[in-house]
Amino acid sequence: MAKKISIAIDGPAGAGKSTIAKRLAKELGYMYVDTGAIYRTVAYFFDLWGVAPKDIDGITRYIDELNIAIEYDEEGVQHMIMNGIDVTDDIRTPEISQKASLVSAHAIVRDMLLDMQRDVAKQYDVIMDGRDIGTVVLPKATVKIFLTASAEVRAQRRCDELNAKGMKANYNQVLKDIQQRDYQDTHREVAPLKMCRDSVKLDTSDLDIDGVIAAMKDIIQKKVAK
Repeated sequence: MAKKISIAIDGPAGAGKSTIAKRLAKELGYMYVDTGAIYRTVAYFFDLWGVAPKDIDGITRYIDELNIAIEYDEEGVQHMIMNGIDVTDDIRTPEISQKASLVSAHAIVRDMLLDMQRDVAKQYDVIMDGRDIGTVVLPKATVKIFLTASAEVRAQRRCDELNAKGMKANYNQVLKDIQQRDYQDTHREVAPLKMCRDSVKLDTSDLDIDGVIAAMKDIIQKKVAK
């Protein structure tokens, strides 16, 4: 069986990783794996149980009650299934996003999900995005890209995204949330967000989505051709 191609996209919250990765996967014919959605599902589960994201005792006590599965619809869109229920839309809130960052800092949570993510990469050509894909989940990925943008640009993009969904967004609050998320992600003890040595850094602050896609295709083509 031919070795599968894996593209690891890491970067801070709001850098556009999911949006870019989805489109890139569709254009290249790869499977897209949104790891952020997986951790949001975990956070949502514990939120329903009333377990605080820093409560390691509560997380340890109830984690065996959680069953997570990834399903793809006919369009290739990833759906998160929590204990048999599709929670794909429920997990997309700023509150759950913040809690996901805290929950993902626990080794017991990351260890539970690590094999799930790696198994997908063994079965398919994948584009996987998150915080530690190139450093921890797929350290031998074919291509590693670190996607970033200024906090201000990311905050505006997140506001536009929320407003488009009919959700009110306050720019200053969103910026504060993103800065807090950046701090949490880069300072956690387990698998902190950082760019690995063999990653290609791509700053999208001054690029539109077509520009980002073109730049990433160029990076991928050069790496895969080697």
